[in-house]
Amino acid sequence: MEPEILIVLVILGVTVVMLVTEVVRIDVTALLAMLALSWTGILSTSEALSGFSSNAVVAMIAVMIMGEGIARTGMMARFSKAVLRRVGSNKTGILGVLSLSVGTISGVIQNIGAAALFLPSILDISRRTKISASALIMPIGFAAIIGGTLTMVGSGHLILTNDLLISADLDPYGLFAVTPVGIALLLAAILFFLIFGKVMLPQDTESGQQERTEQEKVADAFRLSRDIHYFRIPAGSALTGKTVEESGIWSEYQINLLALSDSKRTHYAPWRETKLEGEQILALYGDEEKINRFASNYQIDSTPSHPMFQGLDDPDESGFVEVIVPPRSELVGQTIRKFGMRKRYAVEPLMLFSKGEKIVGDFSDHEILPGDTFIVYGPWEHIKGLQNSEPFVVATPFEAEARDRSKTWVAAGSFALAIGLALSGFSISIAFLTGALAMVLTRVLTIQEAYKAIEWKVVFLLVGLIPLGVAMQNSGAAEYLAGNVMGVVEGSHLLVLLLTVGVLSTGFSLVMSNVGAVVVLAPLVVSIGTLAGVDPRPLVLLAAVCAGNSFVLPTHQVNALLMTAGGYKTRDYFKAGGGMTLVFLAVAVGFFYFAFF
Repeated sequence: MEPEILIVLVILGVTVVMLVTEVVRIDVTALLAMLALSWTGILSTSEALSGFSSNAVVAMIAVMIMGEGIARTGMMARFSKAVLRRVGSNKTGILGVLSLSVGTISGVIQNIGAAALFLPSILDISRRTKISASALIMPIGFAAIIGGTLTMVGSGHLILTNDLLISADLDPYGLFAVTPVGIALLLAAILFFLIFGKVMLPQDTESGQQERTEQEKVADAFRLSRDIHYFRIPAGSALTGKTVEESGIWSEYQINLLALSDSKRTHYAPWRETKLEGEQILALYGDEEKINRFASNYQIDSTPSHPMFQGLDDPDESGFVEVIVPPRSELVGQTIRKFGMRKRYAVEPLMLFSKGEKIVGDFSDHEILPGDTFIVYGPWEHIKGLQNSEPFVVATPFEAEARDRSKTWVAAGSFALAIGLALSGFSISIAFLTGALAMVLTRVLTIQEAYKAIEWKVVFLLVGLIPLGVAMQNSGAAEYLAGNVMGVVEGSHLLVLLLTVGVLSTGFSLVMSNVGAVVVLAPLVVSIGTLAGVDPRPLVLLAAVCAGNSFVLPTHQVNALLMTAGGYKTRDYFKAGGGMTLVFLAVAVGFFYFAFF
């Protein structure tokens, strides 16, 4: 064994141990590995720093920016609502629908792009259903990786496979040659996590178990509900022609009108003198029994949420806040009626605390004192206006992240542009960076917001590990390992040969690029297949498929992207990914044995 190969294998072994044990942060471990390869003279300075200009790293940065841009439009939040309407809060249904969705899309776009596209939706669903994000993110990330095996253009190493076959004077595969095994692998992965997920996955990671939001804290403290009831005013209702105040909604029924909508626009916290008309939709809040009595007395019809009310029941777009009246406020000594809180700010005051007493219903004529506290409800953009005014101090922290729905199609178009460029032959990095820049130029997000969207821990993890793959190839360590292993299994039973190809490809994909693993293995596999009298084409395809079996370590781009969001440690990937690796190998090897030979 040459000294260079020995040094590379020692650095590789130490790096893997440090990644698994996490004696230092994984990004620091990766940088140490990169520097060690330079210190020992295995790589030149430019080779050691090649990760900074890597396609994978640039693509990772770009998809983080695009993912943030898509999240800002609320597009995937609407998708998550659609999923929840269909499957409810059933974890099995959510996992199945999301895994199939991301896996299918990953068959036609790069898996890192599919993962970035769905991540905001996964986090949104986790928050809404109280299911730990760590119980959802890893399975869906694995589905994104496996989805790359659904077509021959689903991942870079499968695209390369046909070139390698042609260079070996073998016939290339068609676009859907790999689809049957890809479907089998995707279904097997979903079943694996549905059956063994509770055992394999961390259920309460520090980041995966999302902390209670400020909204949840306020709701618990004041026993508030987010249930909003919607009613339509029929033409003959006694409510038609009355003003909001004349309806007695506050004084008699002690409920609140959060908004009303007609065919043209939505009025939030309508002013007391607003006239009610037929065919308007009311969004009512309060005790359900009192709301039903109000509806019965005025003969208004219950109705599902109206499209005009989008965001009213979404905690990302509206919610509760505590509003305190400071001593020098111009509001002191006035009443809500005189001040016109609803008319000025379009927020609905739900209750008032004055001198330790809780007041609900109609407190329009209550004289406001210093220190009085209101609980109000409204869209965040309206509450922002309240926060910036002198009469009030908003005591509840809130993040009014702008959801610009008008930019939805612009963001989607930028993402589609990136995918289109990638499919047309441009490198993934150039394609995705073009899409990210398109989002900045079209003002989906600012350049400062784009910089903040980048998770640098993930970037430096890849930057540090990419040179290790380069060293494995350049030093001959990869070829040395592959040649020795293949020499041992030569002449063995076909099943042993297939399993060996799968295991080698899997192992290489953990420490070097998927493409690099296929490049190293393809010539060896062709030679072994020819000597064994076995068609080498399926062997090369098996090696390419198993190059996507990258679950044991967070070294794959998708795993690296999702690691922080899921709050995972390397040992979590080692445990769940280890089980997934065995399932992947069993299904892939078994499928190829029975279908291709």
